Amino acid sequence: MSEKITKLVEEIKTLTIVEVSELVKTLEEEFGVSAAAPVAVAAAPVAGGAAAAEEKSEFTVELVEAGANKIAVIKAVREITGLGLSEAKALVDGAPKAIKEN
Repeated sequence: MSEKITKLVEEIKTLTIVEVSELVKTLEEEFGVSAAAPVAVAAAPVAGGAAAAEEKSEFTVELVEAGANKIAVIKAVREITGLGLSEAKALVDGAPKAIKEN
């Protein structure tokens, strides 16, 4: 690392969180970049020479485990599925299980 960069880093260490946030926003605007973490994007399959990606519109919601807050999970399952209390509790107790398909 060059001496110039080292000095800059040392200067940034003296800033408050708010000042660092303002610095990041200013740099993003000045250089037209984003400080957001990069996201991996899968390449779309090429069908017939055209790059057309089909967007997934149906999903299956699966409950892997209830966790520490089982009552909140049962309430959420009731809200999502419209089941009664005993049916929702049985569904949560039977995890892992698909809660809602398509």
